[in-house]
Amino acid sequence: MIWNLRPQSRAFRFVGHVEAVTSVQFSPDGHLMASASQDRTVRLWIPCIHGESSALKAHTAPVRSVNFSYDGQFLVTASNDKSIKVWSVHRQRLLFSLSQHTHWVRCAKFSPDGRLIASCSEDKTVKIWDAANKVCIDSFTDYEGFANYVDFNPSGTCVASAGSNRTVKLWDIRMNKLLQHYRVHRAGVNCVSFHPSGNYLITASTDGTLKIMDLLEGRVIYTLHGHKGPVLSVAFSKGGEKFASEICKKYITVVFLQTISILEQRLTLTEDKLKECLENQHKMLLQARQGE
Repeated sequence: MIWNLRPQSRAFRFVGHVEAVTSVQFSPDGHLMASASQDRTVRLWIPCIHGESSALKAHTAPVRSVNFSYDGQFLVTASNDKSIKVWSVHRQRLLFSLSQHTHWVRCAKFSPDGRLIASCSEDKTVKIWDAANKVCIDSFTDYEGFANYVDFNPSGTCVASAGSNRTVKLWDIRMNKLLQHYRVHRAGVNCVSFHPSGNYLITASTDGTLKIMDLLEGRVIYTLHGHKGPVLSVAFSKGGEKFASEICKKYITVVFLQTISILEQRLTLTEDKLKECLENQHKMLLQARQGE
């Protein structure tokens, strides 16, 4: 379902998948929405028209993630069939597959310029792919656990991974080097998101907390409590002034929207300033049932 944040605005319900939906993303211009499902398909929807959708079929197992390229021309998907697939949005067809992972692929994302793809798998590797040449150019191995999620920083030079072993790692993909290693959660980390400045990272964990990290200082500057259950995902808004977090309580998905008022141009956030800024929490209910 899609919800309009304006008061008294209705939601749109989209029906097409026959099993649970695992990932949803809007295109950069907002004109399309892509969804991935355990039914092994990816669907493209027009958000303002709640009706028919186009189904992209090629995966042979549940699809775990879907991500648009920066220009909205391509989609990359990750699946339990151990493959990553790149699709043409305009032609609505498969372009190519990447298949060096040896276990389920949990996430795949385009770099900000669309030239690279980062993926993470239960084979305990994070891989970087050259999208034009369709080859793996880097592979980072984590012997402690696998990554649930990966995200590029805004400049596309680093990748952050959310670890099942409670860790958050930051990799320099130019030097093939681990830059920072954090173990700040008490349970697995499910998602990470870079602030548009590239200086901050927010993490979501099964321990029910969110943490905001200052990457320049290499420390946690704020911990957000209050989620009554595992936090499944988190993302900064395009401007960085807000972020949304998601939890799942039985069949109800709850998304919390929180506003950060950043008053200083250099974004020199301190813990005290964040405490003052994290106000006006808004709560909304999304999907009433998994898979609907």
